Amino acid sequence: MTASLHDTDFYSWTQQQAALLRSCHMMALDVTNLIDEIEDLGSSQRRALESRLLILLVHLLKWQYQPQLQGKNWSLTIKEQRRAINQLLSRNPGLQPNCTLITLDAYELAIFRAARETGLDEAIFPQTCPWTFDQIMDPEFWPE
Repeated sequence: MTASLHDTDFYSWTQQQAALLRSCHMMALDVTNLIDEIEDLGSSQRRALESRLLILLVHLLKWQYQPQLQGKNWSLTIKEQRRAINQLLSRNPGLQPNCTLITLDAYELAIFRAARETGLDEAIFPQTCPWTFDQIMDPEFWPE
C-alpha cells in the first residue's frame, strides 16, 4: 500500500484539498482524512486555550503564594497570557462556553506545576480553583 499525500506531505495535501473544495470537485476529496483534520484543528485551539490557562493559573498561584518573589517577569507573563487568551477566544468564540470547565481542568495541573516551580508543598494550594474564569481574565485581578 502506498502512502497517501496526506501521510507524506501534509501541507501539500491541505492545499490540494482546499483547491478541490474551491473548484467543487467533491468526489476527489479525501473525505475521511479531511474530517479528521478539521476536527483536529478545533481540538488544537482547545489545547492552546488549556495551555494558556495552565500557564496563567500557575503564575497567579505563584503571585499569591510567593509575594516576596513578585516581579516584572511574573506580571508580564500574567498579562501576556490574558491577552493571548482573549485573542484566542476572539478568533474562536465557540470555545467561550467551555472556559469554566477548561479552567477547572487546567487548575488541577496548575497545582502540581506551581508546587514544582515554587518548592512549596502542593497541599498549601486550594484543591479547587479559588477563582472564576472572569476573575483570572480581569486585568485588575492580582490575587493576594
